[in-house]
Amino acid sequence: MKIGLVLSGGGMRGVAHIGAIKALGEYEIVPTHIAGTSSGAIVGAFFAKGYAWNEILEFFRKLSIFSVSRYALNKPGFIDSEKFYLEFQQYFPEDDFSSLKIPLWITATNILNGNLQTFHQGPLIKPLLASASFPGVFTPVPIEDSFYVDGGVLNNFPVESIRSFCDKVIGVYVNPFEYKAKEYFKHSYNVLEQAYQIKNAKESFPKFQQCDLVILPKGLRGIGMFAFKQVDQIFNLGYEEAKIQLDSEIGKQLFNSEGGT
Repeated sequence: MKIGLVLSGGGMRGVAHIGAIKALGEYEIVPTHIAGTSSGAIVGAFFAKGYAWNEILEFFRKLSIFSVSRYALNKPGFIDSEKFYLEFQQYFPEDDFSSLKIPLWITATNILNGNLQTFHQGPLIKPLLASASFPGVFTPVPIEDSFYVDGGVLNNFPVESIRSFCDKVIGVYVNPFEYKAKEYFKHSYNVLEQAYQIKNAKESFPKFQQCDLVILPKGLRGIGMFAFKQVDQIFNLGYEEAKIQLDSEIGKQLFNSEGGT
């Protein structure tokens, strides 16, 4: 059986994807195709390369984003996305999609012409950085003659990239939308994040119908996009919700009682 795995964007909430991956492994469910956006693209790339869930989790635990060495100079953003290249190269020494063990599709937004770009072959690291470059915080990433930013701007849940290749598709969505009281909006990034969540919810929720199983970690509500100190909590929320869904009647119908494919 060909099984697709779709991983949404969501900033540090993307660590919940790692918990879901751990649960899938315990049920002996092995994806054959992966699609991801933003942090979902990064987790998907590590998983597609063959890294174990604990290795991916350790990467996120050690990830330092807002350090002085990352600051952008004379570029449109606070953090220079390209300054992560060498760090990613340590994990992906062969900078090419062909080096991955599982086929991967990731999205990024061309900030010049406004088009969505799906990357599936060729150089890997720059598209990864672009897919996770949240506008206004991270600088756009130059690829060939264009500049690219977060894939979530146009597609935060790229299920259509792999649906036709797969018998079953599992989606993990970690960018929940919830009502916020006006007191919440104390900073500009609070407004930007909420606007992002509204847009993503309106566009992504209808696409859940293209999935056979959707994992929505409920406990992520209230956890911010840059919640670096809550990595373990976020991971556990993804793990526990994945187990609940895999043990549900739908999960049992999709996969046999032994958890295998």
